[in-house]
Amino acid sequence: MAFLQVLPDGKILLSLYVQPRSSRNELAGLHGESLKLRLTTPPVDGKANKAVISFLAKLLKLPKSAVYIKSGLHSRSKKIVVTGLGEDVVRRVLT
Repeated sequence: MAFLQVLPDGKILLSLYVQPRSSRNELAGLHGESLKLRLTTPPVDGKANKAVISFLAKLLKLPKSAVYIKSGLHSRSKKIVVTGLGEDVVRRVLT
Protein backbone atom coordinates (compact mmCIF):
# COMPACT_ATOMS: atom_id res chain seq x y z
CA MET A 1 0.00 0.00 0.00
CA ALA A 2 1.44 3.29 -1.10
CA PHE A 3 0.28 5.31 1.93
CA LEU A 4 2.90 3.61 4.15
CA GLN A 5 6.67 3.64 3.72
CA VAL A 6 9.46 2.34 5.94
CA LEU A 7 12.30 4.85 6.25
CA PRO A 8 15.94 3.69 6.40
CA ASP A 9 16.06 4.35 10.17
CA GLY A 10 13.05 2.06 10.72
CA LYS A 11 10.48 4.81 11.26
CA ILE A 12 7.16 4.65 9.41
CA LEU A 13 6.14 7.44 7.00
CA LEU A 14 2.40 7.77 6.39
CA SER A 15 0.75 9.79 3.63
CA LEU A 16 -2.52 11.23 4.89
CA TYR A 17 -5.28 13.26 3.32
CA VAL A 18 -7.12 15.08 6.10
CA GLN A 19 -10.76 16.15 5.80
CA PRO A 20 -11.53 18.62 8.62
CA ARG A 21 -15.01 19.55 9.89
CA SER A 22 -16.36 16.05 9.34
CA SER A 23 -19.19 14.51 11.32
CA ARG A 24 -16.82 12.13 13.18
CA ASN A 25 -13.17 11.20 13.62
CA GLU A 26 -12.43 8.15 11.50
CA LEU A 27 -10.24 6.56 8.86
CA ALA A 28 -12.14 6.61 5.58
CA GLY A 29 -10.23 4.44 3.13
CA LEU A 30 -7.90 5.76 0.48
CA HIS A 31 -7.77 9.11 -1.30
CA GLY A 32 -5.46 8.53 -4.25
CA GLU A 33 -2.17 7.30 -2.77
CA SER A 34 -2.99 8.58 0.73
CA LEU A 35 -4.98 7.29 3.67
CA LYS A 36 -8.02 9.51 4.25
CA LEU A 37 -8.61 10.75 7.78
CA ARG A 38 -11.84 12.56 8.67
CA LEU A 39 -11.73 14.88 11.69
CA THR A 40 -14.42 16.89 13.44
CA THR A 41 -11.89 19.62 14.26
CA PRO A 42 -11.73 22.77 12.09
CA PRO A 43 -8.39 23.70 10.49
CA VAL A 44 -7.95 26.77 12.70
CA ASP A 45 -4.88 27.67 14.79
CA GLY A 46 -3.33 24.22 14.29
CA LYS A 47 -6.22 22.41 15.98
CA ALA A 48 -6.61 19.93 13.12
CA ASN A 49 -2.88 19.12 13.21
CA LYS A 50 -3.11 18.42 16.95
CA ALA A 51 -6.18 16.26 16.31
CA VAL A 52 -4.27 14.24 13.67
CA ILE A 53 -1.49 13.51 16.18
CA SER A 54 -3.94 12.65 18.97
CA PHE A 55 -6.08 10.41 16.76
CA LEU A 56 -3.15 8.43 15.36
CA ALA A 57 -1.37 8.13 18.72
CA LYS A 58 -4.53 6.80 20.37
CA LEU A 59 -5.27 4.43 17.47
CA LEU A 60 -1.71 3.05 17.45
CA LYS A 61 -1.53 3.04 21.29
CA LEU A 62 1.56 5.25 21.29
CA PRO A 63 2.47 8.42 23.18
CA LYS A 64 1.83 11.60 21.21
CA SER A 65 5.60 12.21 21.12
CA ALA A 66 6.00 9.11 18.90
CA VAL A 67 3.85 10.65 16.13
CA TYR A 68 4.76 13.89 14.36
CA ILE A 69 3.99 15.80 11.17
CA LYS A 70 6.98 15.89 8.83
CA SER A 71 5.32 18.03 6.16
CA GLY A 72 1.96 19.53 5.30
CA LEU A 73 1.26 21.65 8.37
CA HIS A 74 -0.87 24.02 6.26
CA SER A 75 -2.22 21.46 3.80
CA ARG A 76 -4.75 18.65 3.74
CA SER A 77 -2.02 16.35 2.42
CA LYS A 78 0.35 15.46 5.23
CA LYS A 79 3.36 13.25 5.79
CA ILE A 80 3.32 11.72 9.27
CA VAL A 81 6.25 9.94 10.93
CA VAL A 82 5.54 7.17 13.45
CA THR A 83 8.27 5.81 15.72
CA GLY A 84 8.24 2.83 18.03
CA LEU A 85 6.19 0.35 15.98
CA GLY A 86 6.97 -2.06 13.18
CA GLU A 87 5.49 -1.89 9.70
CA ASP A 88 3.32 -4.98 10.21
CA VAL A 89 1.66 -3.56 13.34
CA VAL A 90 0.95 -0.18 11.73
CA ARG A 91 -0.50 -1.84 8.62
CA ARG A 92 -2.73 -4.11 10.67
CA VAL A 93 -4.13 -1.22 12.74
CA LEU A 94 -4.67 1.18 9.81
CA THR A 95 -6.23 -1.26 7.33
